[in-house]
Amino acid sequence: MRMTLREALEAARVRGQAVGHFNISDSNQLNGICAAARELRVPVVIGVSEGEREFLGMKKTVAMAFACNEEFGIPVFVNADHTHSLEGCKQAIDDGCDAVIFDGAKLSLEENIAQTKEVVAYARQCGRDVLIEGELGYIGTSSKVLDKRPEGAGVELTKPDDAARFVAETGVDLLAPSVGNLHGMLKSGNPRLDIGRITQIALATNKPLVLHGGSGIADDDFRAAIRAGMRIIHINTEIRVAYRKGIEKGLGKDTEETTPAKYLDAGRDAVQAVVRARLALFSGA
Repeated sequence: MRMTLREALEAARVRGQAVGHFNISDSNQLNGICAAARELRVPVVIGVSEGEREFLGMKKTVAMAFACNEEFGIPVFVNADHTHSLEGCKQAIDDGCDAVIFDGAKLSLEENIAQTKEVVAYARQCGRDVLIEGELGYIGTSSKVLDKRPEGAGVELTKPDDAARFVAETGVDLLAPSVGNLHGMLKSGNPRLDIGRITQIALATNKPLVLHGGSGIADDDFRAAIRAGMRIIHINTEIRVAYRKGIEKGLGKDTEETTPAKYLDAGRDAVQAVVRARLALFSGA
């Protein structure tokens, strides 16, 4: 029987590790991610944002993840990433996700608490152990390589007192704070993380923390953030860039090739290489 995501996170806490979270929009990316996780014998979380699951399908993603759990022999979990409506969260729970993020980062603290609390209540009565993640602090929405910081992103960092109140009043299982992280990758280099703030939030909430916007963050910051309490780390832009470059390389070998498997495999291999390196860092391998 597959372990639960809650159990995987507790094991990561005990070992001083973090679980890698990687977004997909097709099965090819999924195969590359799971192949990397199999190499290191670590669990992995597959994320699908609202746009990605509209393209791929939530139920199909869940089914593929369960198939990969058996095929690759490692725990593969599915997370409904950045869901902005109560209806969307409820649908993702009904579709079989292991975790759901209600993204109320742009709402007032009071409204964010009220809506997140409703998602938590729905999850508790679904009959499965579905983890609910709340987000506190706006860090942008891009998964691209950026010329400049998105307006308003990462300007106000999460306060430990607000985080403690949010967790206590909502009952969330996971918290994604703003601690210097940004979605997307800045060409000039991403800002450094506020490790002291991560430590304070972890102590104030006593919950596993989730680091969004992991692409482009310095390795030393990752290590320090994991020691401070980050238990899930999101990587998206890095693998999107690798996937595109890999496919371009595959197409360049034979510009007349029409068999997808003969050029998409280069994209899969590029994703696998990036994910392998990140999982090795997060697990201390």
